[in-house]
Amino acid sequence: MLSPATLALGPCAGLTPNQPERAIFPTRPSRLLLPTSIHLQATSRGPKLHLLPNSLPPVRAVAVDSDQLGSSQPAEREKPRKYYFVVANAKFMLDEEEHFKELLFERQRNYGERNKEQDFWLVVEPKFLDNFPNITKRLKRPAVALVSTNGTWITFMKLRLDRVLADNFEADSLEEALAYNPVDLQFEKPEKWVAPYPKYEFGWWEPFLPPGSNKVKA
Repeated sequence: MLSPATLALGPCAGLTPNQPERAIFPTRPSRLLLPTSIHLQATSRGPKLHLLPNSLPPVRAVAVDSDQLGSSQPAEREKPRKYYFVVANAKFMLDEEEHFKELLFERQRNYGERNKEQDFWLVVEPKFLDNFPNITKRLKRPAVALVSTNGTWITFMKLRLDRVLADNFEADSLEEALAYNPVDLQFEKPEKWVAPYPKYEFGWWEPFLPPGSNKVKA
C-alpha cells in the first residue's frame, strides 16, 4: 500500500492564520513624478522603501511688479478722424435760411427713430477755422459751422444751402473737432415780417450745439 504523499512548502510560501499576507512588488522600480520619488523593491524578507532625491528641475521664483500683472502691450494710438463742414455767418445760418432748421430737425427725428447716434453738430465760432485762412477772409463774423463725420451729407447740405463754404479737417477727438470760442449772438429783429411762415424763435439751434456748450443769450 502506498503511503500518502506529503507536500513540503518552503518558509516563504506557507501562510499561517496569524501572519498577514505580504504584497509582492515588481523587482523593477517605478519612478513617480512626485516632489520626492518613492521606489519600492521586493526582497525575500519583505518590501523595502527607498527615498531618492527629487529628479525635477528646481523652481525659481521671480518678483513681478504688481503694475505689470495683467498688462499687455500698449494699444496703438487711434488715428485722427476726418470731419466735414459747411460754414457761413451766423445770421444767415441761424436767422435767415428758412430751410436750415427744418433740415436739422428732420435729420434728428430720423436718427431717433433708427436709434442712431448723432454725428452732426452746430459750432458757433469754431476754433478749427484758424486753420483755414482762405475761408475766414471771406466770412462775416460771428460764424457758424455745421460739422459732421458724414461727408456725403455735408456735400448735400452745401448744395442745399448754396451760400456756404465747405471743407474738411482731421482731429484726434470729438472735443478737439468741436472746440469753439465763446461769443454772444445778437440778431436784429425785422420791423415787419412778411414771410408766410412764422419767424424762427431765437435759440432753436441749441439742441445741435456740442455737448457741454453754454446756451447763448439773445
